[in-house]
Amino acid sequence: MLSELLADFRIIFERDPAARNWLEVLFCYPGLQALLLHRFAHWLNLLGLPFIPRLISQFSRFLTGIEIHPGASIGRSVFIDHGMGVVIGETAIVGDYALIYQGVTLGGTGKEGGKRHPTLGENVVVGAGAKVLGNIQIGNNVRIGAGSVVLRDVPSDCTVVGVPGRIVYRSGVRVNPLEHGSLPDSEAAVIRTLVDRIESLEQQIQELQAQPKTPALAHTSSAKYVVVEEKDATQSCRLRDKEIQQFLDGSGI
Repeated sequence: MLSELLADFRIIFERDPAARNWLEVLFCYPGLQALLLHRFAHWLNLLGLPFIPRLISQFSRFLTGIEIHPGASIGRSVFIDHGMGVVIGETAIVGDYALIYQGVTLGGTGKEGGKRHPTLGENVVVGAGAKVLGNIQIGNNVRIGAGSVVLRDVPSDCTVVGVPGRIVYRSGVRVNPLEHGSLPDSEAAVIRTLVDRIESLEQQIQELQAQPKTPALAHTSSAKYVVVEEKDATQSCRLRDKEIQQFLDGSGI
């Protein structure tokens, strides 16, 4: 347990540029204090000691604003930044090197027994206010955007954004876990696509209304040109439809 506490202490200096000295980190970082108390409560809980682990958990909640059930399993080098309002349920599992921001909930979706809380892999980043609910698997190196609500499994090396959470693959791109501004906006992309579709349809209507009436022979002579234009427009529409459908389907979730 001592080695885990030392790992939790060191990771703060790696991930928080505001961490200046060990005294400040030890006494002014509620995330570290909550983990310290939790690891002790978790050890007592594993021994089967009643009441005391939950009492320690409630004391930690009062002191830090972070509620971690003694039954939750927390890996090494986990950093809870700021931490106010973080809730981690009884059967939750958090992998090594996880980064959790304030307002995060790793909770359940009902009163069922057994495993009812999420499992987070290694190097997972959970943004401020995100909710990860139910007995679901979050893979390694996953980034969950602030305010997202994740209700289904997420494979490794993905970014999840939105309500409900939608997967955006970032294969081959290494992203700094603190760069929240680089999160993609899938809702904005689809809205832009729909606006472009509307503008295109309005332009086609205006062109049809502006066309003079021509004899059937002249119309036949330009039929090939019209067919080519229609094929290009159809292909463009299919690409846009695919982007919209992926959004509606959750892009894999």
